[in-house]
Amino acid sequence: MSRAAGDPLTIASLAKQVPLAESLRLDGGRLVRAGVGVGVEMNPYCRRAVAEGVTLARDTSGTCTVVTLGPPGAEDVLREAVAWGADSGLHACDAAFAGSDTLATARALAAVLRAAGPFDLILLGRNSIDGETGQVGPELAELLDLPFASGVRRLQDKGPVWHLELEHDDGSQEVELALPAVLSVAERLCDPCKVDLAGRAAVAPARLTRMDAPALGPGPWGEAGSPTTVGATRAMEHTRAMHVLDGPVDAQVAEAVRELSRRGALTPPAGPAAPPPDDDRAADRGAARIITVLAEPGRQRVSEELLGAAARLGDEVGAAVHALCPAAADAAPWGAADTAALGAAGADLVLVLRGSGVAEDVADALAASVRETAPWAVLAPSTAFGREVAGRAAAATHSGLVGDAVALSARDDVLVAAKPAFAGALVADITARSATQMVTVRPGVLPLPRPRPGRSVPVLTRSIGLRGRVRVLAERRDDDVETLARAPVVIGVGTGVAPEEYEELSPLAAVLGAELAATRKVTDKGWAPRARQVGITGRSIAPALYVAVGLSGKFNHMVGVRAAGTILAINADRHAPVFEHCDVGIVGDWHQVVPQLLEALRRVTPRRDSATIS
Repeated sequence: MSRAAGDPLTIASLAKQVPLAESLRLDGGRLVRAGVGVGVEMNPYCRRAVAEGVTLARDTSGTCTVVTLGPPGAEDVLREAVAWGADSGLHACDAAFAGSDTLATARALAAVLRAAGPFDLILLGRNSIDGETGQVGPELAELLDLPFASGVRRLQDKGPVWHLELEHDDGSQEVELALPAVLSVAERLCDPCKVDLAGRAAVAPARLTRMDAPALGPGPWGEAGSPTTVGATRAMEHTRAMHVLDGPVDAQVAEAVRELSRRGALTPPAGPAAPPPDDDRAADRGAARIITVLAEPGRQRVSEELLGAAARLGDEVGAAVHALCPAAADAAPWGAADTAALGAAGADLVLVLRGSGVAEDVADALAASVRETAPWAVLAPSTAFGREVAGRAAAATHSGLVGDAVALSARDDVLVAAKPAFAGALVADITARSATQMVTVRPGVLPLPRPRPGRSVPVLTRSIGLRGRVRVLAERRDDDVETLARAPVVIGVGTGVAPEEYEELSPLAAVLGAELAATRKVTDKGWAPRARQVGITGRSIAPALYVAVGLSGKFNHMVGVRAAGTILAINADRHAPVFEHCDVGIVGDWHQVVPQLLEALRRVTPRRDSATIS
């Protein structure tokens, strides 16, 4: 029976317990997630999933059940959710679940939801701040055979269909879909649920139910059901000099420039293009081994980065590179120039998937390709589109998937993906045990290949099926997701810099060759695109130089630049927390400091291309 707007909703909100980022520590190279000195909380994105689930249930006279998977202590997130207004909590808790990767986690959650359901709507956070993969949502949707939408910022119940506005890394999308569905929610969807310890303690135990592994079936669960393996883990520690200056501003500026020069921060190394793949070896590649690259429409540079990496890996392991290029039925056909560019970047064959640009349809085609050709590896961009396509395809083919990798290599014929976590505090080498090894790669972190012009590559076209469950109404891109990742210098602004004052920073950006980043408060106000948000719920970046202007420097922002080579802070408040996270600090009003800094830099830095911050 078709739903009418306002009909009661049966909702499941998923919540995960994560360590507080401030309390992270390692023991023997492994992340310590519990114990003395390690604080835990509900994942910030999950707080929105719980709050929205409670609101929708209340508004429709429905119910909201909150589900978590984790050790006994994770019951606290259920207590908080029920204290906030959820009807009940389900806790999947068993030693058998230990060591679950994203696919094993999705499989266990799917079993819980089948046992406790059916549900009209399943809500979860867009990603967790510890793993940051964004994979569980699409994997869960695939296992439950439901439509999926990522980064929901607004939603409207229109009865038979729901109208959603989705917030992506560098733009937005409007879609329609019918329930039941799985939705991952954006940070800006609603205010978070948050209840103090006393409120959590008051929750009656009868409202919480624990489910063990035998209740969910034979599995396999936990590590045994996880196709990926975590290898060496290393902390990315960056000790800051915290050399905070004092005295007249002109003297501080002169000393700061000397210190930046001494540290080499004013001459960041240019990122060289990757060496071209070996054309002679490429010519000998056979179809027996393949590396498949998902080329997302409209992201040529990201596709070229992935193709270059695939070609280098192909030279090492003896594999041909196939580019999968989705194209909606009404989109312009791939032309000779398009396919030539893919060939120049490293593709040996281009397969155009004609018929749909919707992620779940493309995922079906990718899964079919994996079953048909058994590629050695699949590389996809770590974008909303790439994560859904790869996540669904991985779940459909039981393949190991590593999310948000920043480096790729081959070791003993196995693909090794370096994956950061906790806003770059840790990096782990992860491998997959499955026949096909799948990875999503963070845009902008891989070098562009040197082009190999004049290569003629075969182009095949395949029509793909349409599920028709998700209808894209409109989409808009307001930035490029890889811009900050590849910038050697970044100027970060807080609310201390009004948007009409950004132009005053343009000359400084020009002399440094810098890009603009912002705090969450700035992007919340709409002063900068969300793609420029840096911090624990934004981007993590590693420029050679980060210049913090007009921002207080709270931990949630500064954790996103912990991998920067040098941090210069400018703030009029000597006690601002930014000075605890910087290498060089100038105490003064940025309106006075920036013009003097600009003149001093012009005397010591080579002329760069002009840049404008707007």
